[in-house]
Amino acid sequence: MRRYVIAGNWKMFKTRGEAINFLLQVSDKVPSQYDVESVVCVQAPMLRDCVKRQGDNLRIGAQNMHFKDSGAYTGEVSAALLEELEVSYVIIGHSERRQMFNETDETVNLKIKQALNYNLKPIICVGESLEIREAGTTKEFVENQVVKALDGISKEACQELIFAYEPIWAIGTGKTATKEIAEETCKDIRNIIENLYDKETAQKVRIQYGGSVNPGNIDELLSQEDIDGALIGGASLDAEKFLYMVNAALKQ
Repeated sequence: MRRYVIAGNWKMFKTRGEAINFLLQVSDKVPSQYDVESVVCVQAPMLRDCVKRQGDNLRIGAQNMHFKDSGAYTGEVSAALLEELEVSYVIIGHSERRQMFNETDETVNLKIKQALNYNLKPIICVGESLEIREAGTTKEFVENQVVKALDGISKEACQELIFAYEPIWAIGTGKTATKEIAEETCKDIRNIIENLYDKETAQKVRIQYGGSVNPGNIDELLSQEDIDGALIGGASLDAEKFLYMVNAALKQ
């Protein structure tokens, strides 16, 4: 049985003080990490402070990292530094990174390999634009993203990965894919992985849904067979809402 992963992506929100206040409100209230994996992914400058205050059951993730060990990459963060800070997760290939900062399927693949080299759990984002959805080519588009992300990744390594299906048209728009649409694409992702590896591997990979997830829709989303959690934006900034959503996973 796959363990749910509920991850908040704070993007460029919260100051250090606001982040610490949030953690003080939730750290001792989230479920056991053996029941639900509860994660918040924060801005790089506050990673150390947040890890120090994460408690026993909450884990801290980064929002990005570089695929090289070191070098002249101004403004970037290395996987070695994240490991040293005891960061647990890293988001890779978020659509905002792809659209605004020239992230490609190839760099996503390199970052996945680098994250695994440094004992980080990658949350790999895939998803289509509204134009692709309306053209009826979502399955083909997402398959291409998944196949390229997994290039050169072993069966054993793949089983440790987390995918997040985030339709771009639903991110920060207030529009959420119906549970049927979300389940359909998450199931497609699992089938793609099965075709690349085998059924055992596909059944072990966790697949989240992301895109305007909130306390009002998380229960029905998590009720779907192939949705193993959520990658949550704005709603994860509120302590009460975040606690509701991580506890929603216990009810499934």
